[in-house]
Parts: sequence; C-alpha cells; structure tokens
Amino acid sequence: MTASAPGLAPAAGRGAVRSRPLLLAAVGVCAACGLIYELVLLTLSASLVGGGITQTSLIVAGFVAALGAGALLVKPFLPHAATTFVAVEILLGVVGGLSAVTLYVSFSFYGTSNAVLLVATGVIGVLVGAEVPLLMTLLQTGRAGIDAEGSGKVLADLNAADYAGALLGGLVWPFLLLPVAGQVRGAAITGLVNLLAAAVVAGLLLRPQMSTRARRSATAALLVAAAGLGFLLLRAQDIETTARQRLYADPVVAAERSDYQEIVLTDRSGDLRLYLDGDLQFSSRDEHRYTESLVHPVLSRDPRRVLILGGGDGLAAREVLRHPSVEEIVQVELDPAVIELARTRLAALNDRALDDPRVEVVAADAFRWLRSPAATGFDAVVVDMPDPDTPVLGRLYSTEFYGLVAAALAPDGLVVVQAGSPYSTPTAFWRTVATLDAAGLAAVPYHVHVPSFGDWGFALAQRGAQPPALALSPAVPATRFLDRAVLAAAAVFPLDRPRQQLAPSTLDRPRIVADMRAGYTG
Repeated sequence: MTASAPGLAPAAGRGAVRSRPLLLAAVGVCAACGLIYELVLLTLSASLVGGGITQTSLIVAGFVAALGAGALLVKPFLPHAATTFVAVEILLGVVGGLSAVTLYVSFSFYGTSNAVLLVATGVIGVLVGAEVPLLMTLLQTGRAGIDAEGSGKVLADLNAADYAGALLGGLVWPFLLLPVAGQVRGAAITGLVNLLAAAVVAGLLLRPQMSTRARRSATAALLVAAAGLGFLLLRAQDIETTARQRLYADPVVAAERSDYQEIVLTDRSGDLRLYLDGDLQFSSRDEHRYTESLVHPVLSRDPRRVLILGGGDGLAAREVLRHPSVEEIVQVELDPAVIELARTRLAALNDRALDDPRVEVVAADAFRWLRSPAATGFDAVVVDMPDPDTPVLGRLYSTEFYGLVAAALAPDGLVVVQAGSPYSTPTAFWRTVATLDAAGLAAVPYHVHVPSFGDWGFALAQRGAQPPALALSPAVPATRFLDRAVLAAAAVFPLDRPRQQLAPSTLDRPRIVADMRAGYTG
C-alpha cells in the first residue's frame, strides 16, 4: 500500500499527486501577487513620501525579514497545511488589496503614512513568508518514502514556480496594472486574483484535506473579502477624489496619475495652481514673478536659439517667445501628460506657447536628450526642473548633468537654473551654485520674492571662470515685476544667508537630495 501523509486517505494522497501541477500553478500566481504587493508599497513610498534609497532599503529589508518571521511563525500550523494555506491566501488578498487605499487615505487625512507603511510591509511579508513552508508540506503530501533527493526535487519545483510567478508580477505591475488601473485599483485587482487563487486551491485541489467546517468557513471568508474588494473597485474614484481633496486647500479641477507623477490642478477664484507629486509648481497669481526672473536674465544677449529643459507648463516658453530676437525654442519635457495639460487647461495662461510654430516640443528625459546630436549650439538654456527631493530629480542637479548643459551651449551662451530657496533650503541652493561651478559653468546667484514660494533663487552661468553680468537686454519686453533695479537688488544676499562653500552634487554622491530632505530652515 502506498504511504500517505498523516490523516490523509490513500485516495486523497493519489489526488494530491495528480493535482501537483495545478498546485504549482497556484504557487506561481500567489508569488506574482506577493511581489506586486511589495511593488505597491515601493510605489506608494515614492509617490507619498518621495521614497529614495533609504525608504526603498527599509521596505525591502523589512519585507525580507518578515518573510523569515512568517516561515517560523507558521511551523505550528503545518499539520493543518491545507486549511492554513487557504487562510493565509485570503488574508494576503485582503491586506494586499487594501494596502494602497489605506496608505493613501492615511496620508491624505493625517499627513503621514509611515506607520501604516511599516505595518503593511511587516504583515504582507509574514503572510508571504508563511507560503513556502505550507506549500512544501502540501507538495509532499501523498508521496511515499521521500528521501533527500526527492525533497530536493520538490523544492526545485516549488522555487521554479515561485520565481516564475515573481517574474510575472514584476512585469505586470509596471507595464499593465499601474498604468491602466492605478495604484488603488491595481492593488485591489491583485487582491481579487489572490482570492481567486485561494478559491481554486480550496475548491479543486485541497478539498479532500479540508473538513466540511473549514470549507464552509473558507467560502464565507472568500465571499466577504471579494465583496469588499469589489466595492473598493467600484468606489475607488470617489475614495481617491475625497482623499486627494484633503491634500489641497483649493478645489481640485483636474487630477491625473501619469507614467511619471501625480498631476493635480486646483482653482480658487481664478487662481490656478499646479502640483506635481504634491509639490506646488506655480500659482497663476504670482507666477509672473518667478517666470520673468528665471527667463529674462538669460536672454540678456538677445539669443536666437533657446533650449528649455523642464518647464512643461509652457510658462517659460511663453516668456521666451516675447523676446524679439528668439527664432527657435526646443522644449524638452519628460511627461507628455504635462505637455497635454499645458496645451489645454493652461493654454490661456501660457498664451498657447507650445503651439507656436517657433517651438519644437520634445517629450524626452532631459539627461538622455542632452546626449543626442541635437543638443548643441544653443544661445541660451533655461533649466526649470522640480526641486531635487528624490534621487531621480537629484541627477538633474548633478555635475554630470550640468556638464552636458554646458556642452549644449553656443560659445557665448548663457544658462539659468532654478535653484530653490536660499532662505528655506540654503544648503541646497548653494549646492546648486557649487555644482554649476564644478561643471565649468561660472555662476552668479540671485533671488526674488515669490509670495507662493517665499524667497526663491536662481543661478545664471556661462562657460569659463568669469560669471556673467546680471543684466537685462535693451530689447527686453514690458514686464510686470522684473526691471533693472529689482534685478540688481536680487544679487544681494542678507547676512543671515551668506554664501556657502560646498562640495558639488554628483551622480555618485547626490548630496543635494540629502540637503532637500534635511528639511526647511526658518
């Protein structure tokens, strides 16, 4: 007679052997879901708290540690592997499926999600870690006289299915779920898939190993969990809208999660405000102060060809087009969704600048584009990037990046960079100036008051050892804020915010990211 697992009838053992391929398929599906949950946490860390290498390392390390804890904690339940496995998958589907909305809502209402992120990482890691010992037990059920070689083969099958599923999850999240469904719906859909896998395993594969009471309990739990996640899918838009509005003082009139960032536009009594990943980019009431201060000094030598890196809202292009000498603008913006917003809802504010025949709009990463043959011979370069509070943005404030900018300049060309606040983030501001200098661009810093931002700074630079003169062209068009007297005053810094001598920020040492994350000073 063929031996079977304790408490398992021979027929059940033979059924378990026959169902092993289906069980391995379920392993792959569960592994895919488990990895997607981890990717959900990493994505939310990046979008909610600007997660960099520190947050990523903590999430990955915490998740791996929780895997080990889960493997240990499940040991007492191995005699009831079938029932425990189904319970674990139901819990994993619920916790993972609700993780994104829970983190998003907690951040919106309480201004932080670190505690929820930590708990979610630990719970999901423990549940995923419990899967392998349970599956190993189930895969060996019904096998007679298992020796070391046999156990090794079972483990090989389990690992192969597990890693194949992880590969599937790693591809599905960035290329399908996230762009199509978004974070909240994507996590909920993954949870439903997890519940479906649990239902298949319970109903078709492990039914002989589960008591009637266990099957009924599992069925009820699956139905309740599926109903909850289904409700979340139906109401996700309303939940996101309510939570998002909590983040902004003004009514949200447009919101989109692009491939690169969350884009939000608010409007109160005609004051349009654009936010990218929660960071204010401009207020229509005072953006002219920022835009004029950014653009007109770099046009002081009456350039013909101008390159704009970033600034996809079209405001810098609007101001450049007002200068009579400009014949050509190349606008390089990473996010096509921002370009579309500039051409629609922001068109009146930017005077439809991106549709002007003198403007060539390029949807590309500025760092990569600067290495193309087209990046040469510009009389002026405007670098209007978001603040470098993540490693992705930090590379756009590096010596290497500014070196490419310098190479794109014509012999007498000028470059201007928005450099943040010399009052609130003085180290980051002077780090930008030091980084320009390290790239062979002698810079002159200046700053103005923009009510929406506070004290805000820029750096005008040229190739060589001598900084350029801070001046306006004789042909400067009429402005609302900036004139020669204001610009001259902008070069003066107070005693409590003196120039700092700092090491540059590089790709290898993105110091400016740490400067930004050190917080604001008052």
